[in-house]
Amino acid sequence: MTDALPTVTTFPLGQAKRGYSGVVHRIDADTATGSALSASELESRLIELGFVEGARVQVLHEGAVGRDPIAVRVENITVAVRRREAMAVIVG
Repeated sequence: MTDALPTVTTFPLGQAKRGYSGVVHRIDADTATGSALSASELESRLIELGFVEGARVQVLHEGAVGRDPIAVRVENITVAVRRREAMAVIVG
């Protein structure tokens, strides 16, 4: 008998709605389109903001126009990010 690990559904944080809570699985900056930053710059910026593997995240607020930007609690800090840049943060 094998012990199968449970499958976790992952998706970009940019698709999350207000109230979502989850964990960062990885940064995939190549998938974030529309950012003014290069993939490496975006990855560095997100890591500096605390979006690292295993960090707990919660979407606290969405902007009034187009639900952008979003306010996200990352562990113990709150940051605002554009949805197009949050698409690089893979959560589950």
